[in-house]
Amino acid sequence: MTRLTYGQINRDLLTTMRPPGRLYYTILALDLAVLAWGIYAWSYQIRTGMGVSGKTHPVGWAMYIATFVFWIGIAHSGTLISAILYLFRVRWRNAIYRTAEAMTVFALMTAGLFPIIHLGRPWLFYWILPYPQRGHLWINFRSPLVWDVFAVATYLTVSALFFFTGLVPDLAVVRDQATGWRRKVYGFLAQGWEGTDRQWRHYGSAYLFLAALATPLVISVHSIVSWDFAVSVVPGWHSTIFGPYFVAGAIHSGLAMVLTILIPLRKIYRLETYLTRDHLENLAKLIILTGLIMAYSYGTEFFIAWYSGNIFERATFIYRAVGDYALAFWIMVVANTIAPLLFIARAIRTSIAWLFGISIVINIGMWAERFVIIVASLAHEYIPFSWGLFQGPTWVELSILAGTAAWFFLWFLLFAKFLPVVSLTEVKELVAPPLKERTIP
Repeated sequence: MTRLTYGQINRDLLTTMRPPGRLYYTILALDLAVLAWGIYAWSYQIRTGMGVSGKTHPVGWAMYIATFVFWIGIAHSGTLISAILYLFRVRWRNAIYRTAEAMTVFALMTAGLFPIIHLGRPWLFYWILPYPQRGHLWINFRSPLVWDVFAVATYLTVSALFFFTGLVPDLAVVRDQATGWRRKVYGFLAQGWEGTDRQWRHYGSAYLFLAALATPLVISVHSIVSWDFAVSVVPGWHSTIFGPYFVAGAIHSGLAMVLTILIPLRKIYRLETYLTRDHLENLAKLIILTGLIMAYSYGTEFFIAWYSGNIFERATFIYRAVGDYALAFWIMVVANTIAPLLFIARAIRTSIAWLFGISIVINIGMWAERFVIIVASLAHEYIPFSWGLFQGPTWVELSILAGTAAWFFLWFLLFAKFLPVVSLTEVKELVAPPLKERTIP
């Protein structure tokens, strides 16, 4: 990379923004079709009632809330890679952080759909917002739904600002190379960027401030999501470990999703020079660390369930391992703790096929974890008379989940076509600056 010139970097990294071909339009059409089907399934659920989703007593929270927690978790690695690694001046983040930041914003936009989808009357979603009104009624601040609104809205606002701030110098490059109406649009988005010394100093200060602001949000936002469960008295939920446990799981799943997205992107747009195997290997090393933390968390949960002497906690965790949802439990354990350890072998963590396959396995395992935590605990509470099983998944639930995934990938398809997927500015920091020609008097 040190032999590259600034002009070559611009040409290579802006190839993703060229006019799309038939493959792109085919993928976009399929994605829009899945999204349309998901919207139809949601409209059917609204017209018919929440019963079509398979939720029934005692499992009132099921796949919608499990997927909500999953997407919130996916969003966290973007801040980890971009903000935290920026504060520690880790140089290998330069080529991958833009994609991670975009994933954060789009995952939050997807997660924000689920509290509304979960409502029986979604047109009244504004009731959970603290807005002034003449009835002098206030929302219930003890409701986890309200906490989620504040957490997601705050994190989305800061993440979007952080994402846009990092884009400004690159948007100026795109502006200078665009023509017609595109030049006007990118010129507006570039905010008058000319690359002067004064602008760079203000840019550096603003970016550092947002990185420092976004870093504690990694911990606080998913801790708030974990309190949705921990403040209850449901066996398996009422635990002080849920805060750090959820944060570690969020970063674990997010890192896996970054790999899942980067590897096809790297291949399709031929970005091997910029997204090297070293970048992917470093992500794999981080996944080893978070996988070990997840293994420790799982072991701690079972140990405390036994050591506490609480018969309800003990019964809940035995039920998770050998009960009706044992398959999901063992998928969770194998995918989240054993599969990442394969990356210890350098031959595996440098193999593109293995990296992609294991990242998908971890994503499946992290979704299974959220499903086990929510459904298995609600299905097997205190009184045997009230035990019951989740009646899904139904075609409505699966269709809505597929539609929300299509929503996420739709935004990513648009991002890859209209914005630079790799930071031009920070990649240029890794190469030697151009030398000015000397003039002989």
